[in-house]
Amino acid sequence: MKLTDPVIKAAKPKDNPYKLSDGDGLVLLIQPNGSKWWRFRYRYNGKEKMLSIGTYPEVTLKEARLLRVTASDLLKQGIDPSQHRQEQKQLEALAAENSFESVARLWWNHWKPGRTARHADYVIRRLEADVFPMIGNKPINSITAPALLMAIKKIEARGALDIAKRALSTCGQIFRYAVGHGLAERNPAADIKPSDVLKPTQKTNYARLDQKKLPELLRRIEAYDGQPLTKLALQLMALTFVRTSELIGARWDEIELDAKLWRIPAERMKMRSPHIVPLSAQAITVLEKISDLSSYSLLLFPGERDPNKPMSNNTLLFALYRMGYHSRMTGHGFRGIASTILHEQGYPHEHIELQLAHSPRDEISASYNHALYLEPRRRMMQDWADYLEHAGIEFTPAKAGLQIAKR
Repeated sequence: MKLTDPVIKAAKPKDNPYKLSDGDGLVLLIQPNGSKWWRFRYRYNGKEKMLSIGTYPEVTLKEARLLRVTASDLLKQGIDPSQHRQEQKQLEALAAENSFESVARLWWNHWKPGRTARHADYVIRRLEADVFPMIGNKPINSITAPALLMAIKKIEARGALDIAKRALSTCGQIFRYAVGHGLAERNPAADIKPSDVLKPTQKTNYARLDQKKLPELLRRIEAYDGQPLTKLALQLMALTFVRTSELIGARWDEIELDAKLWRIPAERMKMRSPHIVPLSAQAITVLEKISDLSSYSLLLFPGERDPNKPMSNNTLLFALYRMGYHSRMTGHGFRGIASTILHEQGYPHEHIELQLAHSPRDEISASYNHALYLEPRRRMMQDWADYLEHAGIEFTPAKAGLQIAKR
């Protein structure tokens, strides 16, 4: 007779295991501890075998019968159901090992050497926030272009167009890594051109003033009544026109006061090559004042809460806001103004580009170029400082005899 739920529920454990048959090879094994296991008995290649298909009531009577039908269908195709289950488990384990997320993390560990810790951390956090929730658990070899596009379009839908484009580019790199290591057969990102699937974004330049308004800005910086270290940071940025991240992360061991040089190591540079900033007499004066304010830190511009961490780049931006330059000027704007004025004054383009650290990414040329034209760049930077002083900054000398403290 066929089993029913009341019969199964009424079945009590005995001292020894016993079976209740549902027919066609499906039995329910009642254990002495009261557990009830579904078994499918079958013959394969002349041998009697047993397949476990779960416990009751987790696997209902109806579900057990469906699983029996599935196993019987495999037998009709000449497939051993037990062996088929083992192979499926192996495939699932392999798929989990080769999921998009697991391969992405392998790629990230392969890719991150040579990148700044901040940039590498940003990339993995963006994957964790935007991509892994959508396709992270999928076997990487099963991901199609439409599936990838769905994840990218979800990022775009919240208005993060730039992040969507970067995510697509990063996914393309992950798939290329997978193909190169035999973990995927093809790169579905290669089928997707950003301009075909994502909304166009209008490129905007960093806000910066017209050079005619530079003297007024310099006077407002000189009169700034906020934190003195913030004022000096803005003055040093104007004099050196380095990037904001390069400025706020500056360390005293990078400053060679006697040689009048600031040597920024490659790991702190956007272009990943060392950079030399010749220091004008005015820049030395500013550094001496900074030394007096941050004498207990290894950093030129330590944060207010933690002196072991640099000040926030927003500190400079908000200072410019307070001076009335919201949406009109950024820290990066000093670079554009310096480039424009120095070009107009006839300085060689290659000298200006090198001082802006727009040097080639090629490793060999970068290691050569970072010290190229150093003497003419010294003269250019001193002339630039003289121009700024004439335009509006009063570089009052520090206390007589003051030296940058050894740290």
